[in-house]
Amino acid sequence: MSCSLVSQCFYKFLHDRAGSRRYIRYEASCLASISIARTPVVEDSLSWRAIGVCERGAALVLLAATAPAIAGAAATIALLSRRAPFIAHRRVGHMGATLWMLKLRTMWSEESPGEPGWIEYIADDRGPAAKSAGDARVTSRFAAFCRRHSIDELPQLWHVFRGEMALVGPRPLTAREISEHYAEHAGEVLSVKPGIAGLWQTSGRNRLTYAERRTLDLTFVRRRSLRMYSRIVARVLPEIWSGANTW
Repeated sequence: MSCSLVSQCFYKFLHDRAGSRRYIRYEASCLASISIARTPVVEDSLSWRAIGVCERGAALVLLAATAPAIAGAAATIALLSRRAPFIAHRRVGHMGATLWMLKLRTMWSEESPGEPGWIEYIADDRGPAAKSAGDARVTSRFAAFCRRHSIDELPQLWHVFRGEMALVGPRPLTAREISEHYAEHAGEVLSVKPGIAGLWQTSGRNRLTYAERRTLDLTFVRRRSLRMYSRIVARVLPEIWSGANTW
C-alpha cells in the first residue's frame, strides 16, 4: 500500500473520531514526519491521564535506578564496537509525530566505519524485514545478552519521562512497517502513545508474525482497560528475566 493511501486512512480515522476541528498536514516523508494539530482527545479518561502522570514519575525513578546499568552497558558497547553506543532510530510516534527512539547499539559491522560521538541518528524508515535468532549483525555475546534481556531498551524510559512514549502500549513502528503491515488500521494504532512493552511483547515477541502483532496491537487499542494494563505490567518482568522469544 502506498504512503499516500496510509495517510488518507489515518486522516479518515481522526476525522471520524473527533470531527472537523482536528486536522493533519502531510509532508514529503509521509508518516515519519506527519505534523498534527488537534483539540484534546475526548476519549482520554481521567484514569488514563492519571496513569500517564504516574508512568512519567515511574520512568524517572527507573531511569535513576538503572542509570549505572545503562552507563556500564554503553561503555562496554563503545569499547566493543568502536562506535557511538546509542542509536536514535526514526519511528512514527503518537498521532504520527516523528519519534527518534533511543536504544543501546547491539548491531554493528566490523567492515563499515563507526560514527563518532555518543548517539548515531538513523533515518532509515524501512526497519528490519525480519528478526532471527542467528542474525549475523549481532556479533557480540554482550550485545546478544542485552537484546535477550531488553537492556538495550532501557534508554526509552527517557521518552516516557518526556511524555513521548508510555510504559505500556504498541511498540513504535517505522513508516514501512505501518504502510506494509498496518495499512487502514494505522490510525488506530497511532492514536495511542507507543510503549516500551505491549500486548505482543508479552505474548510471543519475536516469534510472532506481523499479522499476529497487528492483531494484538489492535486488541490493545480497542479493548484496553486497567485490567489489561495490569496484566501486561505483571508479565513484563518475567519475560525480561527469562529472555524467552527474544533475539
